[in-house]
This record gives sequence, C-alpha cells and structure tokens, in this order.
Amino acid sequence: MKTVGLIGLGAMGRPAAELLAAAGVRTHCYDADRAAVERAAERGVRPAASVAELAAVSDVVLVMVPTDEDVLDVCTGGGGVLSAARAGTVVLVCSSVTPATCREVARAASPRGVDVLDAALTGGVRAAEAGAINLLVGGDEHVLDAVRPELAPWTGTVHHLGPLGSGQVGKTVNNLCHWGQLAAIVEALRLGDALGVAPEKLRAAVLDGPAASRTLAEMELMRLTWHRKDLANAARMAAEANQALPVAATAREAMEHITVEDIATLYRHE
Repeated sequence: MKTVGLIGLGAMGRPAAELLAAAGVRTHCYDADRAAVERAAERGVRPAASVAELAAVSDVVLVMVPTDEDVLDVCTGGGGVLSAARAGTVVLVCSSVTPATCREVARAASPRGVDVLDAALTGGVRAAEAGAINLLVGGDEHVLDAVRPELAPWTGTVHHLGPLGSGQVGKTVNNLCHWGQLAAIVEALRLGDALGVAPEKLRAAVLDGPAASRTLAEMELMRLTWHRKDLANAARMAAEANQALPVAATAREAMEHITVEDIATLYRHE
C-alpha cells in the first residue's frame, strides 16, 4: 500500500488515522494539537513535526481540517502540503468546504504534478469510529481508483459523483436533507406531544411508515454540531448557482432553536 498522511485529528480524522494504522498502512499524522498527535501515536500512527514533513513522505494526503481557510492554509500556504509534496501525490480534501476551495487547491497543485480529489465525509462520528464513512468524491475517477485501497480501512462506501467539487455538492445535498428532516421531525414530535401522544410511541409508529429515516431513528444520538456551517455553505453555493433555498432558510432558523437537550427532553416520557 501507499503511505498515507492525515492532517487534522478531530472527531473524523482521528478514527481514520487509527483505522489506517491498524490495517497495516504506513500512516503519518499532523495536528496543531500535540496531545492529539501523541494519542494517535499510541495507536501506531507516526507523528510528523509539520505539514511539509508529512507531505514529503506521503503518497496520499487526507486533509480533515475545519474550514475553507484552513484547507487553503495547509494545502497552499507557506510550509503547506504543496510546498513539499512529490509529483504523483494525491491530495484528498475531506473537509466540508465549497467546490471553489477545492478548485483553488487543484489549480495550485497541477503545476507540481499533484492530483486533487474532493472527498466529503458523511455518516457522522459514529460511522467514523466504525470505519463506515460514506465518502462522496469529485475529480478524476482514475485517480480515485488508484487510491481506493487507502480508503477501504476507514470507509464503508465510496461514491464518485463527477468532476472536482462534486463531492462537496453531494455533501451539501446530504446536509440539506438531514437538517431539513431534523427540523421538521422535532416540530412534528413537539406537536404530537402537545396533543397528548408520547414522542417515543410516535417515532416507533412513523418508523414503520413512509416517513421513516435514519435521522428520525437516531436523532437523540446526534451532536447537532455543524448545522450553522453546513447551511451557510449551502447558501453560498446556492447563491453562486442563482438557486433559491426557501426550505433551507426555514431549517436554518429552526435549528437555532433546537439543542441536544431539547431532543432528549422529548423522550423523557417513558
């Protein structure tokens, strides 16, 4: 197998790095949080002192940092991935960012002979821990095929959606479905509760009907961490496409009034 470097040992990156190492893949990691690097090292992941050091020894680089600005910084900034990556290296932008950010990284990478894929992660923290991430990929399909062995230890499914940026489009579509569903489900269960039917009984009944969904089945396990960023990214991308998102705007407002505690409270009847 190729050597993999992973940048960003957060809730999604740490499990991926550890699963790769456990599968026997030579895996290097970098994170600004040195404690996170030390914890990964205890699971067989090799620490890198810098992004450039990691890039210099990696055939495949997975970027799992929080924002568009972070992606550009670690990829194209001084001492970033592209300052040290060899020709033939494949960079996967796994962060939730806009297609424009992925294309900017690719423009900087092309003269260096470095290939870029956008590879958005769906499934959440529990899927990451289980090695069951659903990966949505944009870019050259031949490049994707070449790195599939390095994706297998930490993903459950991999979908090629089209040109570079398509993975981020897929992630945004996924996010719009998820947050829209969650906002509608909470509103509906609150109504049922107000009318005297326990939410837990309602959920069991609805899950046996056409409105069943994973969001409904697992909502009390969700952290509700990223709705602001996800819906803001959707709004930015929609504006570029001159596409109205009235339901997303409603979901964005509704999610400001839904917390993990709110969902837990719904199920305290039984």
